Amino acid sequence: MDIFPEATNAEETLDPPDWADVGALSHRILDDAIAYLEDVRDRPVWREMPAEVRAFFCAPLPRSPAPAADVYDDVARNVMPYPMGNIHPRFWSWYMGSSNFTGALGDFLAAIQGSNLGGGNHAAALMDSQVVNWMKEMVGFPAWASGTLVSGGSMANIIGLTVARNVKAGVDVRERGVGAMPKPLRYYASDQVHSCHRKAVEALGLGNQALRRIQTDAGLRIDIAALKAAIAEDREAGFRPACVIGTAGTVNTGAVDDLQALASVAAEEDLWFHVDGCIGALIAIAPENRSLVAGIEQADSIALDPHKWLHAPFEAGCALVRDASQHRNTFAVTPEYLESTPRGLASGEWLHDYGLQTSRGFRALKIWMALKEHGVEKFGRLIDQNIAQARHLTRLIEAEPALELMAPSTINIVCFRHRLDGASEEKLKAFNTEIMLRLQEEGTAALSDTTVQGRHCLRVAIANHRTRRSDLDLLVAEMLRLGREIEAAIPV
Repeated sequence: MDIFPEATNAEETLDPPDWADVGALSHRILDDAIAYLEDVRDRPVWREMPAEVRAFFCAPLPRSPAPAADVYDDVARNVMPYPMGNIHPRFWSWYMGSSNFTGALGDFLAAIQGSNLGGGNHAAALMDSQVVNWMKEMVGFPAWASGTLVSGGSMANIIGLTVARNVKAGVDVRERGVGAMPKPLRYYASDQVHSCHRKAVEALGLGNQALRRIQTDAGLRIDIAALKAAIAEDREAGFRPACVIGTAGTVNTGAVDDLQALASVAAEEDLWFHVDGCIGALIAIAPENRSLVAGIEQADSIALDPHKWLHAPFEAGCALVRDASQHRNTFAVTPEYLESTPRGLASGEWLHDYGLQTSRGFRALKIWMALKEHGVEKFGRLIDQNIAQARHLTRLIEAEPALELMAPSTINIVCFRHRLDGASEEKLKAFNTEIMLRLQEEGTAALSDTTVQGRHCLRVAIANHRTRRSDLDLLVAEMLRLGREIEAAIPV
C-alpha cells in the first residue's frame, strides 16, 4: 500500500495565468499613480467618506477569486480618493513627511525582490547597512557606531532606551530581569517629551514613574538646573539615575533642548545620553540651521525618522548606537537555525541582532534610491526651506491682530490661535477647534490642535517638500474668513 498517494488536484500558485494582462494592469496603475501625485495640489487635503464607501469596508471575507483589474477598481474607487492627506502641500496636522515618487518605486521594487532583512549574505542586507552608515554620517556619528532600520521613531526610541537600560542596570538584566537590579533606574526628559517614551519605559518593565519629566524654560527646553537637582534628589533617595533624553525638536512646538549642555550633564553624572531626534535630528544636514542641533553627535544613541525629513514612504525609522558591542549585546540571540556559515547565504551579518524583529522588511531601498537621485544636500536645503516657511507663517501671525502666537517657533512647528475678545479659555478652545474642523471639512488645510503651557492652540507642522509660502498665505486668509463667519454666528 502506498502511504504517499499521488495528489489528484493540480498544484496552484499565486502567479497570474497571463503575465501580459498583469503587465497591462501594472502600466495602468503606474499611470494613475503619476497622475495622482501630479494633481495632488488640486484635490482636497482631506474629505469625509460617504456612507457607501464606509459600507464597502464592511464586506465579508472573500471566498472566491476576482479579476485583478476589478480588485484595483475597488481600490481606485474606495481607497485612493480618501487618504489621510499627508502628501498634500497643505497637510500640517502632524509631523509626518510627504513621501516621494522615487521612494515609492523603491518600496515596490523591495516588495518584488522580497528579501527578508533579518540578515544574511545578499545585496539587500548590504544596502541596509549602507543606509545606516549614511545616517551615521548625516548626524556626525563615528563610522564604528552601529544602527538599525526600524518601523519609525517610537521603535527607534525603544531600541536606544533598551540599550541604556541594559548598560546601566547593574546586573545581567537579559538573564535575570529587571527585578534583579540593585537599584531602580531613573530616566530624565523634559515635560515636553513624546508619549512614546512613556510606552518605552513601561515596556521595559521600569514603569511610568521611572521617567521623570523635568520642567522647561521659557523656550520650552529642558531646564538644566532642574535636571541636575532631580538627579541629585534621586541619588539621595536610593534610585540609580541612568539616562537623560534630549529632544531635538519637541512634537508640540519644535523646541530643541540644549544638547551640548545635556551631553555635559550626562558625562558628569555617568548617564546614558539618548537623543530623540525624530522631529529634528536631520537638521544636522541643513546648511542654514544645523547649529540648532549642535551636540547631537555626542549622544550615546539617537532615534531619527527617514519618513519625516527624508520623505521616505512609510515606514522608515532608524536607531543609532555609538557603542556597537553594547547595541548587539542587548539584542543578539543565535538559535541553531540561524547560525552563521563560512560561505553561502548565512555567511553575512545577522541584522536582527540589533533589534527586536527577526523578520524585517527591505526598508533601505526606498531611502537609498531617493538619496541617490537627489543627493543629501538637496534634502538639507528642503529642511531649511520648511524652517523658513515656518518663520514666514510666524511673521504673518505676528502681523495680524486677530491671531496670537502661542509658543516660540524654533524650527518648523508653529503654535497659534485665533483671538476671540472677552472669551474664556473654554470658549477659545471651542472657537479654534471649529475653525480647524472647517478647514479640514472644506479640504483647504489640515491642522492639528494641542495644549501648550495649559492653553489650547492650533498647530502647523511644516514637513512637506510640496508646501509653498502661498499655501501659508492662504491658510491665514481662510482662518480669518472662518473666524469672522463663526464669530458672527455666536449669540450676543
